[in-house]
Amino acid sequence: MSPRRNRLPGGAKPIDRTGGDRYGLERTEEWRGETWVVRQVGGGGAAKHYRCPGCDQEIPPGVPHVVAWQQHGDVDDRRHWHKACWNARDRRSARLQRSRNAPRY
Repeated sequence: MSPRRNRLPGGAKPIDRTGGDRYGLERTEEWRGETWVVRQVGGGGAAKHYRCPGCDQEIPPGVPHVVAWQQHGDVDDRRHWHKACWNARDRRSARLQRSRNAPRY
């Protein structure tokens, strides 16, 4: 008996059910009166260190996260967020870091 061949009949290519390229599907969300494009990045697609604007912590390579930018914005305006920080972005906006005894103006 010959070994089984795992090929589709007629030379057809397999269907990509992951939603496109390695970066995933893009969707749009409304936030602060603006339309934002949001893309999920899997651990395999995250190859660099990023700084999350929600918590000001580093996102190391290999960690799944979210990339968001304004719909009509520039490529340089993309921001990489932790998924939890993006979901809580109304409570975790970029804030000025002050020491305990710093005056509030």
